[in-house]
Amino acid sequence: MKQHKILFVCLGNICRSPSAEAVFRSFVEQRGEADRFIIDSAGLIAHHQGEKADARMRAHAARRGYDLTSLSRPIEYADFDRFDYIIGMDFSNRERLQALAPTDEAAAKIHLMTDFSRAGVHDHVPDPYYGGASGFELVLDILEECTTGLYDHLTKRSTSPQ
Repeated sequence: MKQHKILFVCLGNICRSPSAEAVFRSFVEQRGEADRFIIDSAGLIAHHQGEKADARMRAHAARRGYDLTSLSRPIEYADFDRFDYIIGMDFSNRERLQALAPTDEAAAKIHLMTDFSRAGVHDHVPDPYYGGASGFELVLDILEECTTGLYDHLTKRSTSPQ
């Protein structure tokens, strides 16, 4: 059985990418398929390295049953070899990831989380860090909506991302 290796990436790895990691992990665990996936998250900067996810993000996620346990870490060049999919949260994340990709093959692994959206309402996952509660809730809404599409894509239950 093929194991899918997914890395979620945002700027500091304290809001969006650890939430994406937790939402996707919960999704596959509920289906009894956790052993089919390696799921991690990272940031494009090391400013928050070793820190837990933002307390506000953890609180909003906990209300939905998600436990954000990862510690922030910066992306490493080895991640481009280690993971099959590297999923950024916004256009800036994607551009910076593409600039870091050591090869064209590595660059082909880079996607936006919203590439897997079925609703197509949002084209990126916005950074909630400087906003209020509604921003954290929106992040979780978008991640939950995109998770099904990502799962279906990885397990070949839908077509590839646009």
